[in-house]
Amino acid sequence: MGRLFGVGLGPGDPDLITRKAVRLVEQADVVAYFSGTHGRSIARTIAVDLLPPGVLEEPLVYPVTTGTTDHPEGYHGAIADFYDECAARLAVHLDAGRTVVVLCEGDPLFYGSYMYLHDRLSPRFPAEVVPGVTSVSAAAAAAGLPLVRHEDVLTVLPGTLPTEELARRLADTQGAAIMKLGRTFPAVVEALRQAGRLDDARYVERASTAGQRTMPVTEVDPAAVPYFSIVLVPGADRRQDAAGRATPLGPAPVSRPAAGGGPAELLVVGLGPGPDRWLTPEAASALAGVRHVVGYAPYVDRVPVRPGQHRHSSGNTVEVQRATVALELALAGESVAVVSGGDAGVFGMATAVHEAAELDERFTDVPVRVVPGITAAQAVAAAAGAPLGGDFAVLSLSDRLKPWSVIERRLRAIAQADLVLAVYNPASRSRTEQITRTVDVLREERSDDTVVVLGRDVGRAEESVTVTTLGALDPSVIDMKTLVLVGARGTRVAPSGAVWTPRTVPTPAPGPTAAAGPER
Repeated sequence: MGRLFGVGLGPGDPDLITRKAVRLVEQADVVAYFSGTHGRSIARTIAVDLLPPGVLEEPLVYPVTTGTTDHPEGYHGAIADFYDECAARLAVHLDAGRTVVVLCEGDPLFYGSYMYLHDRLSPRFPAEVVPGVTSVSAAAAAAGLPLVRHEDVLTVLPGTLPTEELARRLADTQGAAIMKLGRTFPAVVEALRQAGRLDDARYVERASTAGQRTMPVTEVDPAAVPYFSIVLVPGADRRQDAAGRATPLGPAPVSRPAAGGGPAELLVVGLGPGPDRWLTPEAASALAGVRHVVGYAPYVDRVPVRPGQHRHSSGNTVEVQRATVALELALAGESVAVVSGGDAGVFGMATAVHEAAELDERFTDVPVRVVPGITAAQAVAAAAGAPLGGDFAVLSLSDRLKPWSVIERRLRAIAQADLVLAVYNPASRSRTEQITRTVDVLREERSDDTVVVLGRDVGRAEESVTVTTLGALDPSVIDMKTLVLVGARGTRVAPSGAVWTPRTVPTPAPGPTAAAGPER
């Protein structure tokens, strides 16, 4: 049985080929390499002086690159068939016991074509990958541009992403490298502009080769950009201050200082429960006017990218920490908005901001304004009909910040008071017991025919609204994306399927049981 090697040759300069790669190429029985439809292979050109006399060559010529195809499954179908064919050709040599070296510019597993052969052949034959210098490393060296320092994050992005998605990711990272340019270059420039990163961006063409060029992106002729070029966006330069802390030096934009040099107003903005159409005009205007957006990453992702706007994303259970970041920015006079799903004041970030402000007297003078949003309860109620037409209560089943004993006591009180109940945070991957216990408590206090509405992903493409009863409810179908509405005694289902709660509540009959509810 032969052996397969995917050999990285680096970005173009033959002097950047590793010693191991040289040895394998010189000892190969078969050398394979990819090329465009024109038949010229960059990888073969890099290694041409290393090819041994009499070596068998296998040119792997793409059937299509940027053009169209009549393949019934389109471009991806045509390319998948091509890789199948290439793997079959190389398998013949491997079955014959030959050593097959696949030449790869850059690194074989970094946007390299070899990886598709590796997927197909490595389960059947011994296969090894020899890493190479990546085009990103070569471009940074050519530009003399440090990309990231300390805890900065480097993001590598294909220029083929939609402009809005590319802009969002550029705004969310410190350093970035954008590959796959060519015809995508104008859209990449627009994404850089939207993310406020255009002035810092550096263009590098054919790094490490005789045709190498580097210049600011703003000076590049879009019509002359080849596929083998890269845009680099550095993170902020940093130096150590007198206290040994890293401080930003680079041209990253900063917020306009507050009038009079005092703290800026901190906005806490509710984004609504999902679709863009539920973002209020006031919230949209607030987000368009700030230079910093702070929040849980999925919520920050929903905010349209604005030129020069900084985005500070974080995980889910660090509300006070992210609120502190926002308060620090506002204290420095920078305009900032903290974002929440739904309404920021309903199980949202508004309370966390006030908690963080109370913990540190420096934030006493930072003004905080809450911009309301549509709540999840409102959205699910509207989708179901009008179940919140009478008095209702809202309760979160998360016991991260309050004990279950408190939740259960409140559940019983709500049930005994005959209020419609909106249940937030009913379950998660690690927290499935609470919703089962909740259903058990409610069944003790309410009749089995009590109307229940399950709203999942309301307002999105995956929206589902299920109407059932307390007796028939299966808690295992409820997850974190679900909001549960439990009706009052008077809540009913119309012939149309709409759920509604009458505004009128009959006067209870006199007596201790009706007045006080069951003894506990």
